[in-house]
Amino acid sequence: MLKPIISTHSISKTVSTVDGDLHILENISLKIFKGEAVAIVGASGSGKSTLLSLLAGLDQPSSGEITLFEQSLQNLNEDQRAQLRAGQIGFVFQSFQLLPALTALENVMLSAELIGMKKPKELAIESLSAVGLKERLYHTPNQLSGGEQQRVAIARAFVTNPHILFADEPTGNLDQKTGEKIIEILFQLREQKGTTLVLVTHDNTLAQQCNKHYQLIQGKIHAG
Repeated sequence: MLKPIISTHSISKTVSTVDGDLHILENISLKIFKGEAVAIVGASGSGKSTLLSLLAGLDQPSSGEITLFEQSLQNLNEDQRAQLRAGQIGFVFQSFQLLPALTALENVMLSAELIGMKKPKELAIESLSAVGLKERLYHTPNQLSGGEQQRVAIARAFVTNPHILFADEPTGNLDQKTGEKIIEILFQLREQKGTTLVLVTHDNTLAQQCNKHYQLIQGKIHAG
């Protein structure tokens, strides 16, 4: 029987505020299998980014259990969770999160170097070429457009050949035309590499490109 690459069992997330407890997520159970493209859709403030952080082991739920690569995250500390993610998980964020002092090539190389991949420069050039940035290797982020910066971020995410890619509103800071091109590149690479994609978005049209989608409404999840 095929086992999910990510699963959650009744997870909730509550944070304390001056006005009392704030219930961000409530009783969420889902299963994501290898190679799937899964969209989590919801309005701003619905808990999408919080759920993504939990699924990736960047944060811990207040209750319930998360399994990643068939390993429960419940008893792992922060370092152990980071070790589990290393080289197996890639991220693409709305705000690009490139290191401003590094060139496009250095930003991508760093991901490969951190997990000890051989020939990181060659791999980084290959990854940047795959997103159409072979002519921009030595440009720093402030010399690149928003769309180009997000392409660097995609190249960085894919350079380690991750099993799972988490994308949090990847087109949120881009105009519609640029955003469409970014999504085309993202889905093309995902298809080529067989990467599992977990995509957080408020865009229903984008979500339709995934083979499974969930709706987050006031912290509760509903099948698309």
